[in-house]
Amino acid sequence: PYEVLKMLPDAEIRFVAHEPGPITTDRGILTIGATHSFDETPAPYLLLIPGSEANTATAMADEKLIAWIKKAHQASTYTTSVCSGALVLAAAGLLDGLPATTHWAAQSQLTRFGATPMRNDRMVRAGKIWTAAGVSAGIDLAFALFAEIAGQEEAEIAQLIIEYDPQPPFNAGHPSKASDTVKTKAKAEMAKLSKNPRNYISVLKILWRNAIDRSRKTKQGRV
Repeated sequence: PYEVLKMLPDAEIRFVAHEPGPITTDRGILTIGATHSFDETPAPYLLLIPGSEANTATAMADEKLIAWIKKAHQASTYTTSVCSGALVLAAAGLLDGLPATTHWAAQSQLTRFGATPMRNDRMVRAGKIWTAAGVSAGIDLAFALFAEIAGQEEAEIAQLIIEYDPQPPFNAGHPSKASDTVKTKAKAEMAKLSKNPRNYISVLKILWRNAIDRSRKTKQGRV
């Protein structure tokens, strides 16, 4: 999405984290510079939460991140996600009762947070919340947002600048199109890539927090 959204007229793009500085992505190879902290970015116009192969559960259990997302969402015009970033929005309680999409391997997880998974949709709009499927769907999401904000012609100019004219050499980009052998091997590869010892602790934190939230809602309903 960055490659598209950076061309929005008068846009200030921020990579936000606990504090500014280098952030190594989940493969341990690519490093991205966080330009601003959560505290420095309390009210973004557009909030976009990315996904991860190995660190989604850790992000979902990050209380400071989740608190910032909740606050930022109150001020945002658009709250969006790509890939498993939808699960982070869900952990913040933003997808409760809403249709949403995410990476095909994570669709069932949306149900646990009260969202309705749209398994065959590449992008889902629910009010100001827009969710996209796996990583490549982030480009489609970015262009849809671009057109919404700056108009279709400006979005088409940006599309031509990056020569976004997808013509994949094969057709296995969704479980409905891939062969059984490809799906089995893809699931095995993703399971291997997603192994992260911190996730076990993170999952427990998420489940505990959810249990407390449900208990509080039940008690409030009885008052």
